[in-house]
Amino acid sequence: MIDGATADIPNFVTHLECSKTGERIEAHTLQNLSSAGVPILVRYDLDGVRAALTKDALAKRAPNFWRYRELAPVRDAANIASLGEEMTPLIRLHRSTDGHALVKDEGRLPTGSFKARGLAMAIAMAKELGVTKVAIPTNGNAGAATAAYASRVGIESYVFCPSDTPPINIQETELQGARVWKVDGLINDCGKIVADGEAEMGWFNLSTLKEPYRIEGKKTMGLELAEQLGWEMPDIIFYPTGGGTGLIGMWKAFEELEAIGFIGSKRPRMVAVQATGCAPIVKAYEAGEEHAELWQDAHTVAAGIRVPVAIGDFLILRAVRESGGYAAAVEDEAILDARARIGREDGLLLCPEGAATAAAYFQALEDGTVGKDERAILFNCGNGLKYPMPDAGAPLDIAQPIDWNALR
Repeated sequence: MIDGATADIPNFVTHLECSKTGERIEAHTLQNLSSAGVPILVRYDLDGVRAALTKDALAKRAPNFWRYRELAPVRDAANIASLGEEMTPLIRLHRSTDGHALVKDEGRLPTGSFKARGLAMAIAMAKELGVTKVAIPTNGNAGAATAAYASRVGIESYVFCPSDTPPINIQETELQGARVWKVDGLINDCGKIVADGEAEMGWFNLSTLKEPYRIEGKKTMGLELAEQLGWEMPDIIFYPTGGGTGLIGMWKAFEELEAIGFIGSKRPRMVAVQATGCAPIVKAYEAGEEHAELWQDAHTVAAGIRVPVAIGDFLILRAVRESGGYAAAVEDEAILDARARIGREDGLLLCPEGAATAAAYFQALEDGTVGKDERAILFNCGNGLKYPMPDAGAPLDIAQPIDWNALR
């Protein structure tokens, strides 16, 4: 069985491209934003990929996201430092809903979240392009993934997170080799520190969508999902949206899959899910705007989607609108209720951001936006064990007779 993480596989990257102006940029170069100040996309010789890759050949490869190397930017497998990025399962919700919902459980990835996809790719490309030091702002999981993959290839990592980031995220990040700072502010404040320190500290900025390669890692969610569903698209995808890299990446993946003949023209409706305490994309979508304003006083129990401003806002909104989807905001109470409901009835422990997608799905079923027979994909972006949980368990004094009726 061929392992895409180690095999010598042809590279089909032709160039990089400004996502707004279409400006062509030389391939395999170290880049942050384009000259227009917006994200850069990787482009491929898709005719070449179509001639080189078949579904049968793909089926014989190891079940990890490196199996899609023809649609990845890494040229030399020696720069890939795998931590075991297995394909993540699709889990049907049987009891918590009577709709047709499947949870894509990204919490099974290394470092316990879907951030492993983007950072594994970005760090491999950083290694390939000679970077020795990286920095990143994070609400938790991106920092952990950066630390793990950077340490594995010998790159220094600097991580800046809001001071109220879940302690386990901070602890795991530091244990995996990063230098970590807790910032009295939000993720955009952390991002400013990273940007301001580029010249002084000499680090490469790995912020969301401020380099071209994290999106190529996150894109594998769409490639993998399509393959797992027998190259048939689901009806609708609910995606927890902060910076939106994964939503943008999946939309790009579907376009590329159609170009190489693996899928047809059908697309799922893309739903950008946010919390009511931080919903800049929802506000822009409802107002018909192309860009989202900075959200003031951002707050939510789902820290991963507490992103007051997203540099790729126009790309998120474009994908949502082109797909016929929408943007939805859910209350924190609904997030916590969905987490408890799915854990209690289906035995699946979601992270708060994943529970936000479930809350949005339950809401859509109730108001008729989604039909019960429509196949919906809910992205659980992290392992639920990494997040604070309610106190639990009742005391039982074995020195006293047990009241069995009280246990019923």
